[in-house]
Amino acid sequence: MRIMNDIAIKVENLGKLYRIGQTVGYKTLRESLMSVATTPLRRLRSTSHEPSAISHQSNYIWALKDVSFEVKRGEAVGIIGRNGSGKTTLLKILCRITAPTEGYAEIHGRVGSLLEVGTGFHPELTGRENVYLNGAVLGMKKAQVEHKFDEIVEFAGVEKFLDTPLKRYSSGMQVRLAFSIAAHLEPDILLVDEVLAVGDAEFQKKCLGKMDDVAKGGRTVLFVSHNMASVQNLCVRAILLESGQINMEGSVSAVIDKYLGSGAGKTGEVCWASPEVAPGDNRVRLKAVRVVSEGCVKGDVDISKEFCIEIDYWNLQADTQRVISIHLLNSVGTCLLTSANLPSASLTPDPWYDRPYPHGLFRTSCTIPGMFLNEGLHSISVFITGSFLQDVIIDIRDILTFNVQDTGMMRKEYTGTWIGAVRPQLDWRTVQLGEEN
Repeated sequence: MRIMNDIAIKVENLGKLYRIGQTVGYKTLRESLMSVATTPLRRLRSTSHEPSAISHQSNYIWALKDVSFEVKRGEAVGIIGRNGSGKTTLLKILCRITAPTEGYAEIHGRVGSLLEVGTGFHPELTGRENVYLNGAVLGMKKAQVEHKFDEIVEFAGVEKFLDTPLKRYSSGMQVRLAFSIAAHLEPDILLVDEVLAVGDAEFQKKCLGKMDDVAKGGRTVLFVSHNMASVQNLCVRAILLESGQINMEGSVSAVIDKYLGSGAGKTGEVCWASPEVAPGDNRVRLKAVRVVSEGCVKGDVDISKEFCIEIDYWNLQADTQRVISIHLLNSVGTCLLTSANLPSASLTPDPWYDRPYPHGLFRTSCTIPGMFLNEGLHSISVFITGSFLQDVIIDIRDILTFNVQDTGMMRKEYTGTWIGAVRPQLDWRTVQLGEEN
């Protein structure tokens, strides 16, 4: 068989069918080690004979369907998509954690992966022993692992706990060690799911820097993330998954724009007809979220005009309190602001804050002033909690997308792109301090 020297990953008509409620069995450590191939080429083929015979049944679901793409050697590619779109399932197939139902994937090179906390670790072994275990799984000799050992430990920051069983590590410590091993043992291909959220901000920055070094060093990176800024900074190309299929593949900026603009709320409003089908539970159900400017629902907002974000919801549990909050994000997923109907966050008191809600339909709105946001796509995430902010009832990210446009005087004065997340009008003035000598 001919090996394509410039291709690191080739995926062809890949599909994964799950039975809803199915319990997935896991191999023992010995079985997993025996099954891992360390040859330059690994070909993952379908293990199912007749998937179409059962796929039409209601208790089966395609997590992936007809997925095909190629990643070149030395390329950094981002995989984005909403929860349930199939991103993690794709990486699990590429890492041989699960087998495809249809199609195949070819991996040309040694793979380092970081998917879930504890993946590739044995909890009874110490941190030190797990470093050597992972090296063996990657096909490295002990001397090769020893050469990188100090770098791995220093990067992970677990020096004091090296001889402690891994089951005693916190999830953050496990992630730090797992990432450090995967990145430092010089894999040809690095597959990373967004478990970096477990780490603190400083460690996340270190991870992104290390992945950038890996990519610039000519190795291949496949990066799954909800952080659009990280994807844009690290990757040269992106793939958008939607309901288990590829919706778009191309430049990072184009794919991110498609992702943020493809939500149900791209026309300025998303709504549900009844509580039975709406997000939430028996306490609160979300009815609608909309952007209103100049008295109309709009998906395009004039930069100079104020607009309201309206959130309608059914309160189904009487004599309880509700806190409504939002995240407002720009086109690369950076959170520009967080706000809520709390007294400390409101210009005027919300008359229903700290009052028991009866059964009924409510609307909570937030006003964003004109000349505040910069031009471009923005998205809204909505949260509804009880009186304690930790009691989250509704948590929906990127539920609504809208576009801020400048069609006024600024376009006559300057036609270029204004840099920055916000673009407020500030007080500027010039005075003469004295006559020139």
